[in-house]
Amino acid sequence: MTHWKFDFGPGAGIEGYRKVSANSTYRDTIGFGFEPDSLVYEKQRFGETEDSDIVQQNQDYSGQANVSARLRSSFCIPLKASFIVDVPDGTYQVLLIAGDALAETVTRVKAGEGRLMLPTIRTLPGQCAEVRFSVVVRGGRLRLSFSGPAPRINALEITLANQTMTVFLAGDSTVTDQPESGYPYCGWGQLLPAQFKHDVAVDNHAQSGRSSRSFINEGRLDAIMKHMKPEDFLFIQFGHNDEKPDPERGTEPFTTYKEYLKKYIDAARGAGARPVLVTPVHRRFFADDGTLNDTHGDYIIAVRELAQEEDVPLIDLAERSRILFEQAGIEGTKDDFMWVLPGEYLNFPAGVEDNTHFQERGGRRLAAQVAEAIRELRLQPLQMYLR
Repeated sequence: MTHWKFDFGPGAGIEGYRKVSANSTYRDTIGFGFEPDSLVYEKQRFGETEDSDIVQQNQDYSGQANVSARLRSSFCIPLKASFIVDVPDGTYQVLLIAGDALAETVTRVKAGEGRLMLPTIRTLPGQCAEVRFSVVVRGGRLRLSFSGPAPRINALEITLANQTMTVFLAGDSTVTDQPESGYPYCGWGQLLPAQFKHDVAVDNHAQSGRSSRSFINEGRLDAIMKHMKPEDFLFIQFGHNDEKPDPERGTEPFTTYKEYLKKYIDAARGAGARPVLVTPVHRRFFADDGTLNDTHGDYIIAVRELAQEEDVPLIDLAERSRILFEQAGIEGTKDDFMWVLPGEYLNFPAGVEDNTHFQERGGRRLAAQVAEAIRELRLQPLQMYLR
């Protein structure tokens, strides 16, 4: 099976769509449904949707422009809910229809452990948004989480699309998809999917605590290469853990660090894909004059040198983050990094003061910097597919 279609809300089902109500709880025997403990309501509008507008947030979308009034008239309200579908591993394009004949809606969509798939979807009364995104599934289960002050799901269509161009990410905790149990911890790679249209999927293999050496030695680069296609991209950001005096992880900037980074470059090129080097993002350590202290030193210089030596595009996230954080200042950057007050977040009742890792605002702002660098470097065709 390569295509799944779901109609949400009460009322009679529509031919070709599987009906999903607020009480449709996921079971292995069915293969789809809301995760237990999801907070979901359902509603149906009668006689209100015939003149509704359809908002095309993906302007290049051309299929099913005339969605039936019946499909738009019923919906679920997923105040805090995750919808699960059992699918084979692969890359999928997802069409989401969301809107309401009578009310404004605001819907946020994440996949897996918290990957932001789209900018916030907003519709006016009488409008119905049709948006698409691409998502990589590993483990045989697609999990989509919905939230927002007034969220809606009218319909979902999920289509296997393994030919989709993929941006693979290799990196450490500043890049990785942080688990929901650590919210609001967030790597910038977790927020990157929302920067792209549905023509691009982001496959984030970054893992906390890894260096350029340990990532390879644990077989993580090999795992990427099993899925990489010609014309894909591999973004590479290491440094935080290479600096540590640890024989399993540590490297020297101008020798072993460069040597390991070159292995990523060679692997990508060998597969017909395109490597992109990324300098390590700065930590939050300020000097008395309000400028950032550079804790990476020669590791940043080494990445810049290697990019020139190997003729590889360079996203200088070190420099971009320096400017971003110095503009925000000592106090303002507390909203970017994991500085949270006691009782501010459920997962951290005692609070946190962390000058290395980001919360969602920081991850989002850094992902936007990566997207801006893609534009400035004119990385084609990625530049064409940015939102």
